[in-house]
Amino acid sequence: MSLKTRILGLAATLIIVAASASWLAYRELSEDIIERWGQQVAEIQVRYDSARLLQSLEREIGLARQMANSSTLIQWAQSPDNPDLEAEAIRQMESFRSNFRDNSYFVALRKNGHYYYNNAANEYAGNQYRYTLDANKPEDAWFFQLIEEGRDFHLNVNPDVELGVTKLWIDVLMRNARGEILGMVGTGLNLDDFLQDIVDIGQDGITTLFVDYNGAIQLYRDRNYIDFASIIKPEGQKNTVDLLFDDPQDKQQILGMLQMLKQREGRVGAVESGFVTVDGRKHLAGVAFLPTIGWFEITLLDLNTLIPTSYLWPLVAVFLVSLLISLLLFHLIIQSRILRPVLALEDAVKRLREGSFNLPYLPKPDNEIGRLVDHFETMANRVQLNTRDLEQQVAHRTKELHRLARIDTLTGLKNRRGVDELLAEEIERARRDNRAFGLIWLDIDHFKTINDRNGHQAGDEILCRVALWLKANVRPYDHPGRWGGDEFVVLLSPCDTATLEQIADRIRASVEEESRKTGLPITVSIGGHLCQPGENSDTILQLADRALYAAKDQGRNRVCITRPDETTVSPGV
Repeated sequence: MSLKTRILGLAATLIIVAASASWLAYRELSEDIIERWGQQVAEIQVRYDSARLLQSLEREIGLARQMANSSTLIQWAQSPDNPDLEAEAIRQMESFRSNFRDNSYFVALRKNGHYYYNNAANEYAGNQYRYTLDANKPEDAWFFQLIEEGRDFHLNVNPDVELGVTKLWIDVLMRNARGEILGMVGTGLNLDDFLQDIVDIGQDGITTLFVDYNGAIQLYRDRNYIDFASIIKPEGQKNTVDLLFDDPQDKQQILGMLQMLKQREGRVGAVESGFVTVDGRKHLAGVAFLPTIGWFEITLLDLNTLIPTSYLWPLVAVFLVSLLISLLLFHLIIQSRILRPVLALEDAVKRLREGSFNLPYLPKPDNEIGRLVDHFETMANRVQLNTRDLEQQVAHRTKELHRLARIDTLTGLKNRRGVDELLAEEIERARRDNRAFGLIWLDIDHFKTINDRNGHQAGDEILCRVALWLKANVRPYDHPGRWGGDEFVVLLSPCDTATLEQIADRIRASVEEESRKTGLPITVSIGGHLCQPGENSDTILQLADRALYAAKDQGRNRVCITRPDETTVSPGV
């Protein structure tokens, strides 16, 4: 055998051995890279999908809770047979309908079981009462179940047989001041549209679904798997998430991840991930708990679809060409063009996993690894921008909801909740600074008679005018607010007895004079109290209320002020 043949044979053997070793190394390295990258992407995708769902629901939930706290609806729910209260409540419900995303609402009363509904087409205008809930009907069992459980908030995917619609329902219990359940209000989101916008995003290799606290499927691109009306079904008859998996180990793993997240008690940002098999293909499952709505979000990533191993096949060609040139060059090329970028990318992935967007310099060789690094940097930048944008949106929405929850929608003044908070702050400031502040409590004389004679619209105009006159006759740093109905409250700080009497009588006189110009003269009765350090809110409100009733007993259209000895005087006529 010639030397040439031996050299060629040895070279061929070395090439085959090296190629085989390179192929095995390539498979292991590529799978490791893809799995590590996939785990990071799974966590990012889970948080992204969760944020998209919450972004769609937070506003609707906030509006539903605001609707449940409406004093008009609460008053009506306690006397549902009163036609005047019903008319006013329907007007209130219709005002909320235009604000909901789906332009629909529902109100279910506990006292008589009446169910009210109107949709985006305003199809039931003037006929919002649709039917009466029956505890003996299976399709109405959800209402009585939620009432029995006393759960203030609940999401429910359920078809309404009477209305002929299937929606994602947002249910909020309506309670009175004593905490008694009066009924339920909320809105519904069209299930098909919601699935298309949030769940079935149309991206190959990514499957998103949402399950409730017990694992029942609530949102999934295949409606056949959705567990409608989960709340009324006994355990064992629900479509749970384990139905998506054939392997018992995968079923156990996915349920185990749900259990681990439950044990973390909804810790923000917690994500569990693991590999499962779906339809014979390996997927990376990422799971997060959404404590705001009590659901789990599950994302299944088909890594072979998202990053096919064929993307890295040219790397094998690089290995073979490098072997043909020189074993030394092979080592140098692998070191400079693959290992170093991969290690740098791994370090960057670890930093991103830990939440740091301050990435190190990443070398970008002119090959697939370089493009992968470029894609990673682009992805990291987009994730950073999306995260910042979501944080800003959440902060803005939270601030706006906080503001709306404390503003009276009719007059633009602080509502009762807002006044309660301001009163608590003033009580604390008075205690800290050892100085008094004033509280004025007024209501419109014979307002119910005026309202009945001139209509609710005229009554609303009067309330708005009184609000304007209040703001015009107090100091810039005082706080007027609407306590409820025709009652208004003003906090005066700083204040003394003379200031309290002066401003109270100025308000009374201004209302009487300005209302006469409108053609509909009105008067107000005013009670005031100079609040002393150490007095609590109950005492302050009780004394101011006592002064108000003294003003009414003395003939109305006058001011009565409580003194420190709790006697009342009438400085104004």
